[in-house]
Amino acid sequence: MAMKTYTLEELEDKYIGKKGTEKRNKYEQELREELQAYHIGEAIKQARLAKNLTQKQLGEKVGVQKSQISRLENGKSITISSLMRLFSAMGIPLTLDMGGIGKVVLCQ
Repeated sequence: MAMKTYTLEELEDKYIGKKGTEKRNKYEQELREELQAYHIGEAIKQARLAKNLTQKQLGEKVGVQKSQISRLENGKSITISSLMRLFSAMGIPLTLDMGGIGKVVLCQ
């Protein structure tokens, strides 16, 4: 007996709703936002590692606890203000492009 397989889109249609429905649109928007936060967190982590800093050391430069740096690197609690403070503390110019899906450009 063969096992039935489903595509991700088939499962999303079944459990979240068809494309274009309010519930599906909300789900896809939240997914885009989480993915963007993840990429920003990764940019923070890569910049910190490029500067050979631990989370604790970066936290001390910015004036926050290591746990806050960890949250930021995991895409949580990210604000434009926190981004500016972090990259300024590392001496890295930061350009934010909020058009489209948004992107962070680091000039190292």
